[in-house]
Amino acid sequence: MKRATEHATFVIERKYSQAPARVFAAWAEPEAKARWFNGPGEWRSEGYQLDFRVGGREHLEVRPASGDAHRFDCIYQDIVPGERIVYSYDMHIGAARISVSLATVELTHSGSGTRLVFTEQAVFLDGYDDAGSRERGTGELLDKLECSLSTEK
Repeated sequence: MKRATEHATFVIERKYSQAPARVFAAWAEPEAKARWFNGPGEWRSEGYQLDFRVGGREHLEVRPASGDAHRFDCIYQDIVPGERIVYSYDMHIGAARISVSLATVELTHSGSGTRLVFTEQAVFLDGYDDAGSRERGTGELLDKLECSLSTEK
């Protein structure tokens, strides 16, 4: 296998009608986050855990109908309630590590709602993934977050 690295940074902005405290809770509360932070609809979950605190970990493993499991393992580096979340994570497909990233979620008031700025700095390893695919996938997750927030009671 030819070894390679690709470095990239991307930023995604979203506006949500809910207050920053509610958007923050959707990242911090295990049941709330599990509603939107998961694989595509046809994939099955093989485990989810969230210990949301500085030094805490998050783990998600999902599997497509055919193929290897995709695994997300995260460590929370900095948390400011209602304002900021910083975490580092790596992604695996099967036994192969495909990327290592630092992600920052910033939440600010925007009218009666929230402006979310998601910034990811990543290194993609050995051609398994790329910045465009990751940015699209992250955008899809943030869209699922919006749906989850809008359907809460």
